[in-house]
Amino acid sequence: MSERIERLRELLEEPLLITNPVNVLYLTGLDSSNVALLVEPERVRLFTDFRYIEAAQAVDGVEAVQTKRSLIGWLGEHLSGRVGFEANVLPWSFAEQLRAGGLELVPRKGLVEQLRAVKDEGELEAFRRACAITDRMFERLVSEVPFVGRHERDVAWDITRLYHEEGADEPAFEAIVGSGPTGARPHARAGDRVIEAGELVVIDTGCRAGGYASDYTRTIATGELDGEMHEAYEVVLAAQQAGLDAIRAGVTGKEADAAARRIVEESPFAGTFGHGLGHGLGLDVHESPRLSTESPDTLAAGNVATVEPGVYLAGRFGIRIEDDVIVTAGGIENPVRVTKELVTVS
Repeated sequence: MSERIERLRELLEEPLLITNPVNVLYLTGLDSSNVALLVEPERVRLFTDFRYIEAAQAVDGVEAVQTKRSLIGWLGEHLSGRVGFEANVLPWSFAEQLRAGGLELVPRKGLVEQLRAVKDEGELEAFRRACAITDRMFERLVSEVPFVGRHERDVAWDITRLYHEEGADEPAFEAIVGSGPTGARPHARAGDRVIEAGELVVIDTGCRAGGYASDYTRTIATGELDGEMHEAYEVVLAAQQAGLDAIRAGVTGKEADAAARRIVEESPFAGTFGHGLGHGLGLDVHESPRLSTESPDTLAAGNVATVEPGVYLAGRFGIRIEDDVIVTAGGIENPVRVTKELVTVS
C-alpha cells in the first residue's frame, strides 16, 4: 500500500485529509465505515474508532489513532494547520466542524480517484476473476433458470444464488431484471411484473471478487419477437461493436461515446439512447473514467470501463448490451465471454 501513498504524495501541495472510505480502502486496505486518513510529507495517520482500531493497527506504514465515534468532531478538536480535504466527498456540515477546531481547509477533488482509475496488475486480476464468475453465472442463468411466468424479482434472487454458488464475494449491486416495458427504464428495479412469452428481458448484473466489481448486461428473448425488436437488437449490437473498436489509450470519453452513438442516431431508433456509453469500474461500480457526451476524461492504459449502448422505447421494450473492458495502448482487452447473440429462454 505504501507505493500508492507515495504516488499520492507526488500530487499534493499540502497534507490531504481523506474521508472517502473507498479511497482509504484503496490506500491502506482498511475497510471501515468510520475512518479518515491524513497523508503528510513525513507520516501517515489512520483515524478510526474502537470498532476498527485493531484492524487499523495491523496496517503497515501508518500510525493508527483511536478516535471517538464522532470522528469528524474529534478530528476538529485534535488537528491543526493547513490541510486539503476531499471537497466532493465531505459534507458541508463536517467541513464546518473541522474549521471550527482551527483547521485551514483547502478544497481538493479527485486526487485519489485519478490514481484509482489506472489499475495495477493485482487489481486487474481481481477484475478478471469477477468477470469469469459473471460469465459462469450468465451461462447457468440462461440454461437452468425458468423465466416465463415468474416475477422479475424471483429471477433476480436466482442471480444472487448463482453468484454465491460460483464463488463471488457478493453481488456488486442489486440485479436489474427488466421485462417488456420495464426494460425500457434503464435502471428499473426487478419487481412483481410477471415475465411473459415473446418479449425482451434486460439483465444487468455484476459481482465482486477481491473487492473489484464486474458489470454486465445482456438482453434475452422469451420467445418469438417481432421484426422491430430484432432490428433494434442488431442496432445495439452494432453500436456496441463500434464503441469497442474506438476505445484505446488517448481516446477521449466523448469520442468513444460518439462512435457508438452515431450508429443509433443513423438508425430508425435515433433519440432512444439516452445515457452515456460507459463508466469506470473498480472498487466502486461507477468511477472514472466516463464515456459520455459530457465526459471530461481521456482514456489511459489500465483503465477499466463498461461499454453499454442501449435503445429504449417507453412502454414497450428496452435493449442494452454491456461488456467490461481493460483499456490498452492499442485497443482493449475484453475478458467477457458471454455470447452477444440473441438467446431465447423459456
